Amino acid sequence: MSKDIELPSSETLDSLLDVAVQASKLAGEIILGNAGGADVLKSKANSRDLLTLIDPLCEKTIRETVLATFPSHDFLGEEDVPPGKEASAAAISAKLANNPSQYLWIVDPIDGTSNFVHGMPLCMPSVAVAYKGEVVVGVIHDPHRQETFSAVKSRGAYMNGERIRVGEQSTIGDAIVGMGSPPAEESMEMSLAALPVLMPRVRTIRMIGSAALMLAWVANGRLTAYWEYDLSSWDVAAGSILIEEAGGSMTDLENERWNLRTRKICGSNGGRVHHEILEALGEAGVV
Repeated sequence: MSKDIELPSSETLDSLLDVAVQASKLAGEIILGNAGGADVLKSKANSRDLLTLIDPLCEKTIRETVLATFPSHDFLGEEDVPPGKEASAAAISAKLANNPSQYLWIVDPIDGTSNFVHGMPLCMPSVAVAYKGEVVVGVIHDPHRQETFSAVKSRGAYMNGERIRVGEQSTIGDAIVGMGSPPAEESMEMSLAALPVLMPRVRTIRMIGSAALMLAWVANGRLTAYWEYDLSSWDVAAGSILIEEAGGSMTDLENERWNLRTRKICGSNGGRVHHEILEALGEAGVV
């Protein structure tokens, strides 16, 4: 259940959404222009956690687009933060603790960098705006399919202007569940522990390699659920509001509502399926 908060004016929300869409599409054009793959500039936490020359270019484009309209707003991009979960947790906490404007843009310039490096059309920008610590706007623009997923607090979720809703599966046996192949060792161990418990209970499992895309696909029903052991705020913020505004549930692995400091996540169509997935993860020792 979404918490009740004071929202910006309707006009401000409209402007936030317009700029988020514009910035996302500009970054998407850069991604498409390099869709054949990209050279790795360096690895971050380890050899599975990659950075290309294009990631900072996309982030710079998004930042400049945002600040041109909202110069006083704060900005947190993945490429601003050193690798590792401790650094990313500290970064979001610092932004939430000291933000005079009350607005924070939370951006992953290319979600699915490994896909991008290998020329897979499964990578995209993820752009969210938080107001007083609550996400109020989210945009995930998939440039490869020209699908723009967007949501504004209390207004519903949309793809290319058409209303979307989560899937209607009512039991875990009918669920298509997304999960990750994470670079960090602890997260990898938890993902491997979950598979033998979760896989026999669901219809199938998909590892697509982009948190943003899997969250967006939960929101429009292509996936029933998506869970991950450890993600940063920029991975999840835009997708979280898409799922909630599409009628789904976005929680941690103990079924507490997701917030910007949450790292263990499960987004789904809600109800019984959500509880059954969390139950299976608990049985697998994913805590």
